[in-house]
Amino acid sequence: MIILRSDRRRLLLALGLLLLLHFTLRPRFGHPESAPDFLLLALLVFSIRSRPGAAAVMGFIVGVLGDSLTPARFGAGALAHTVVGYLTAWGRAVFFADNLMVNGAVFFAGTWLRNLIVLIASGGPGDGLMRQLLIWSPVQSLTTAISGAIFLSLFRRWLDIRLEE
Repeated sequence: MIILRSDRRRLLLALGLLLLLHFTLRPRFGHPESAPDFLLLALLVFSIRSRPGAAAVMGFIVGVLGDSLTPARFGAGALAHTVVGYLTAWGRAVFFADNLMVNGAVFFAGTWLRNLIVLIASGGPGDGLMRQLLIWSPVQSLTTAISGAIFLSLFRRWLDIRLEE
């Protein structure tokens, strides 16, 4: 898919808005384990519209940025975001990416998979691993998917997608 210059600007503005939301709105949600992850959402929106290699590179950049801000072992987030970005871009060829429900499912699955990889790679809490994966990860995945669906509905013209209701 060839992205025109004006389309790139709009995509960059949308991704910049998600980055701004991550650092301004997300801390106001209270509990960080249930707040939507706008940084991951920006990666997923980018990955749906790009090739697997570019999505993996962007995932690595987002992961390193996230690793610099979290207490998890350095590299776990980079690995997780790289894998999620690559798989999301690859999955675009398999699934119809213009459907709002499919995008919501991608946002949910991407968030949960990222959390799983980070917990395993960082040697997360042993006895709290199941609680984290079965309670907090689905809650964060749901809030991220809902936020992503709202974002796509508001900015669908900027992102050049057709949302089938």
